[in-house]
Amino acid sequence: MSDSYRQLLEATIQHVETLKARGVRHVAVAPETLRALAQPAAKFPISHFQSTIEKMPVPPPEAPAPKAESGKRKAEINSSLPASVAANNAVAPIESAIRNPQSANEKASAFAALRTRALACVKCPHLASSRKNVVFGVGSIDAQLMFVGEAPGADEDEQGEPFVGKAGQLLTKIIQATGLSRADVYIANILKCRPDTPGQSAGNRKPTPEEMQTCIPFLHEQIDLIRPQVIVALGATAVEGLLGKTVGITKLRGNWQTYRGTPLMPTYHPAYLLRNQAMSEKRRVWEDMLAAMEKLGMPISEKQRNYFLKA
Repeated sequence: MSDSYRQLLEATIQHVETLKARGVRHVAVAPETLRALAQPAAKFPISHFQSTIEKMPVPPPEAPAPKAESGKRKAEINSSLPASVAANNAVAPIESAIRNPQSANEKASAFAALRTRALACVKCPHLASSRKNVVFGVGSIDAQLMFVGEAPGADEDEQGEPFVGKAGQLLTKIIQATGLSRADVYIANILKCRPDTPGQSAGNRKPTPEEMQTCIPFLHEQIDLIRPQVIVALGATAVEGLLGKTVGITKLRGNWQTYRGTPLMPTYHPAYLLRNQAMSEKRRVWEDMLAAMEKLGMPISEKQRNYFLKA
């Protein structure tokens, strides 16, 4: 470890310790700085980060958290309140903020903050340095139906939106066949960055279990904020990343699973249907979507029930 690096490290630690002593729990760091940390040291010399640390503003100390009431006192307070209010007081504050947002504005604000953190993420330096865009997700944050894929491809990395290539266009048609639109559902991936393909000019690679494990907390927060009624997992890799099951999508598809307390339907990835356009395979995916629609209590017409059946 060089002297300059050691000095920078010590200065950073001292700065953070000072903030901690003042009661500060969160520090804002510019996304450019986080992205720069993923670059080779030769591109951004130590002096670059030294000046950044020195210029970091010291935010005012955060207000101390209110002193927790004793169990007896809390019981006395709750006994004097209406039953509905007392029940709300029993919910843990953090869980209440995530699982039961107090207002649409608070939910939107929490989702925006999550997006900001994801866009600045450099936990996987090899992915952060090769990506063009972080592909966070798209759709309604109040969606009842959520689709989860494995990772962005080249088109998604270019546009910063999931499922916009040929497979994504097919997914859009499937969604529209249910009577919904992309704006009505939420679409995300386990991995927010395109898996790097060193030495390849085209094509995609499967994300590693380590990459998915590193990135999946972002998806967990998305699910906890959106609170969908049904999740559809698209493809074997998505199912493996979510459920840890590698028995094969052929055996799992069409069979309800549970993920984070939410019903989950595994089905084939749209890319599979582009490779295998047999009517029987299209019907299997559509049967999975019919099951999701029934779970959501959506109206299903006779025409919809007969999609992809032989005449």
